[in-house]
Amino acid sequence: MHDLADSIESMEQLSVAWRAMVLDRDPDADVRDLPGIAVRWADCRFAFWNCLTLTEVGVGPDLLRQRLDEAAGIMRSKEHPGFLWVFDDLVRDDARAGLDAAAGQAGLEHAFPGTGMAGDFLPVPEPVHPELDFVRVTTDAHLLAFADINARAYGFPVEDGRDGLAGSALWRDRVHAYLGLRDGVPVTCAGAVEAEGRLFVALVATDPAWERRGYGEAVTRKALHEGARATGLTRATLHATAAGAPVYPRIGFEPNSPMRFYALKD
Repeated sequence: MHDLADSIESMEQLSVAWRAMVLDRDPDADVRDLPGIAVRWADCRFAFWNCLTLTEVGVGPDLLRQRLDEAAGIMRSKEHPGFLWVFDDLVRDDARAGLDAAAGQAGLEHAFPGTGMAGDFLPVPEPVHPELDFVRVTTDAHLLAFADINARAYGFPVEDGRDGLAGSALWRDRVHAYLGLRDGVPVTCAGAVEAEGRLFVALVATDPAWERRGYGEAVTRKALHEGARATGLTRATLHATAAGAPVYPRIGFEPNSPMRFYALKD
């Protein structure tokens, strides 16, 4: 098991950052802190903005089954699909062993794994990549490019990505969001936003046609460099998918919290 404080931090960072993201998408979004469950659900086509997470520490088998049933019920009440995020270390050992089975009984299926990461390593030097130019996201055209890269990288329809970010004031004004351009064409992106004294990194993506060239690492460094320069913050957090997990330790992040993403069964 990892340091429990790190897992709690990772869960709380999700709750804080996603509250801002979801309310930016829809001021009337379902944002509630229920017993044991944080609801951050914009009910839009961009599935990452439709989020639940379990928030209690030391959840045992019986309470876990109850919370999974409750979470699945909330998800079934929505128009658009999303994910339940579960931080493994917040679940007691005897419950964790049966987590996937309990989720299945609630009508949920494991979608993909993740890892919470954090580190006290800011500021970072301004990055230079020989194939990229960086531009901050400040216009609607930039937002659409950012959305399109995420859609392609995560396998969403382009229209779904745009439904999450098009017209966003938050991503233009408060998030230190950057595009990496190769020969003038956006191919990679990342954002960093202040969340309770930390820089929270979100929506790092690279067009699948341009992977394995260091683009994702470079644009993440750019977002962190500019975010730290603007805020003076020294600690950063993020939630990595399996594809991104090997990249972030090279920047300074330390893995600290295994995660599982669940979706409703078809």
